[in-house]
Amino acid sequence: MDTSQITEIVKKVIRQQEQNETMKRTQRLQDMTLDVAMTVARGVEERARDMGVKAVVAVTNRGANPVLVHCMDDSFIASYDVAMGKAYTVVALKMPTIELKSLAQPGGSLYGIQNTNSGRIVIFGGGEPLMSGGCLLGGLGVSGGTEEEDTALAAYGRQLFERLSV
Repeated sequence: MDTSQITEIVKKVIRQQEQNETMKRTQRLQDMTLDVAMTVARGVEERARDMGVKAVVAVTNRGANPVLVHCMDDSFIASYDVAMGKAYTVVALKMPTIELKSLAQPGGSLYGIQNTNSGRIVIFGGGEPLMSGGCLLGGLGVSGGTEEEDTALAAYGRQLFERLSV
């Protein structure tokens, strides 16, 4: 064998390894897993604690079914349904709830949407779709603080998820 043949074989092996890694990553992240949901929820809880917020964190799969609902000690009872609603909304509409807010105001193109889907649509901040490789894998809803706090916590959770799914 000459040098060019060896070089081609090495390149082929490297390409195959890269394809295998990509395939493993894609197979692993076709839908939300409990392990990933728990990691995101723990991270959001830590950040919420630092902010002085007692949050409920809901994570759904790509079908908007719950994978995990994480209630911090002494969180509001109402935050459970709100967090679930936010996680449902972002999967159902494939957009953050804070973006939906302006569209759902009087005169907006989606005005009244909160009255659809049996009232499950939430039109204020705190929900983020969880995407990997351009594919929707689930939704994150956070409730317990102000709209600004919930929005910041959900954005933080989305960033954590993105780092996990790379």
